[in-house]
Amino acid sequence: MADPQTGAAGRFEVRATADSHFSWLRTRLSVERTLMSWVRTAVSLIGFGFTIVQFFDRMQDMPGVKPPHFPEAPRYLGLALILCGIAALMVSVWQYRWTLRYLWGGSFTPLAGMTEEGGQTPLIGVCVALILIGLFAFSAVVFRLV
Repeated sequence: MADPQTGAAGRFEVRATADSHFSWLRTRLSVERTLMSWVRTAVSLIGFGFTIVQFFDRMQDMPGVKPPHFPEAPRYLGLALILCGIAALMVSVWQYRWTLRYLWGGSFTPLAGMTEEGGQTPLIGVCVALILIGLFAFSAVVFRLV
């Protein structure tokens, strides 16, 4: 469909029908599932990184355990995993917000069935809380708080 003002053809024509509305809803829910997958991955990275640090710190205190060749290696690995988890959360929230703006904007507005962007998902709050938890875990490892 050509733009009446510029005469340029759009990428595709959007018709507001029931099947296209439900396709839009499926896409919207797919974006939610993708964010939930990122959250699951980030929680695993943060938790595993923190666990590696704690396990190897406790293991060095056990009687009869040989001293490690590189005593700081588990700490650095744990910090790297925690940082990867925090970064994954931040990138996934950014991608989620960008995709939602795309789905609610332009020619997709009639498919959404509303004129304004809908309410935010509680998953964003969970992501922010997990980012804060990840930052706490990172600082706890760096400053040896735990």
